Amino acid sequence: MLMAHPAVLKDLVVQYETLRALHAEKGSLAAQRRMDDIAYTLCVSTGTRDIDAALIAARHRLPGARPHDDSVLNTG
Repeated sequence: MLMAHPAVLKDLVVQYETLRALHAEKGSLAAQRRMDDIAYTLCVSTGTRDIDAALIAARHRLPGARPHDDSVLNTG
């Protein structure tokens, strides 16, 4: 799978979060379409099927993202 450049992912995440904060999904048709387009692009760019998973995947690929261990076993 091709991976989007982190700068592209960051820009898409910022645009999507800005539109969501402005409640674009309830705004003009143009704003709704832009939000849908960004959501689609994020999903394609991250290989996911819904925007929540796409946002998580994109954030994990951004510089400075720290992986965390979500296992239930403590090896220490």
